[in-house]
Amino acid sequence: MVVIGRDGGQGPTASLGHYRARDGSHGAPVAVDADRPHAGLVVGKRGSGKTYTLGVLLEGVASVDGVAPVVVDPMGTFESLAGSAVDASVVTPRVRADALGPRRWCSLLALSPESGTGALVWQAATTSETLAAMRAFVDDADADPAVRRAARNHLTLAASWGVFDAAGLATETLCGPDVTVLNLAGVDSAPANAVLAAVADSLYDARISGGSGRLPWLFVDEAHTFTHGVASAALRRLLTKGRHPGVSCWLATQRPSALPAVAISQADLLLAHRLTSEADIDALADARPTYLDGSLETRLPAATGEALVVDDATESTHHVQVRERRTPHGGESPRASAVDRA
Repeated sequence: MVVIGRDGGQGPTASLGHYRARDGSHGAPVAVDADRPHAGLVVGKRGSGKTYTLGVLLEGVASVDGVAPVVVDPMGTFESLAGSAVDASVVTPRVRADALGPRRWCSLLALSPESGTGALVWQAATTSETLAAMRAFVDDADADPAVRRAARNHLTLAASWGVFDAAGLATETLCGPDVTVLNLAGVDSAPANAVLAAVADSLYDARISGGSGRLPWLFVDEAHTFTHGVASAALRRLLTKGRHPGVSCWLATQRPSALPAVAISQADLLLAHRLTSEADIDALADARPTYLDGSLETRLPAATGEALVVDDATESTHHVQVRERRTPHGGESPRASAVDRA
């Protein structure tokens, strides 16, 4: 068996698939190192198997002792994991208001901290632990009535998102042995970013403080919707610094060209499915390692379920056929031919 992401040594692994021979047959089994933290990137156009592969990785690490798998699920794709072959729970996430901090609150509400409204929200976030307390602070503030009204309206909008709660999402829930699916289906970009920012910070801080003995593996599907919002700084920290305290971060996207350069350059493991957009191929090629011989475009697979694996730990590349999942895949599009007309 070939273990990608590992340069010597032993430890637990997550089954990924098999080598794909030139004639299309299966070669040696391929697994991903699950003993050490990684920054990973899974890319591919819609329908190429990107989300499916993310599920394969989740299945693999779910059975590894000492790992805490968490998946951010903006499309409701991973709800099917609950009640399946892995131990998983689906959570409608709620986070504490003070998990964001004043600067993020201004960014979340598209307010300049230098404006009267932004400054008032900044003060409210600085002195308050809950969203209710922030709104009360604004109501009682010695400020221009128009400024108070504008700040109140912005905080009322935030309350309507339904993602903030005084209790928040417990770190113990995120760092448990089961797969935690954070169901963000139907949640708009801004509140979804707020949730991911709080979760990413919580996982990182838990490892820094010793609050989690397990190594968190954070998987983010549709990552391009998060890398330029309020969650961007938290993700950047995981990508650049997360491996030192033991936090893995895996981003999956059909639009690698929409990711910041750091998301590609910091990935020690790249799993690339089929891509046809020139901008997406160029984005990966710009960060192409010197040991990747030839044109990236000519190396990318053409068939669904095939992946080009670029392994920075061993400075090698592999053509892999991703294995079949043991759990239901919830990412397939509905078909008119399957509709029950009775």
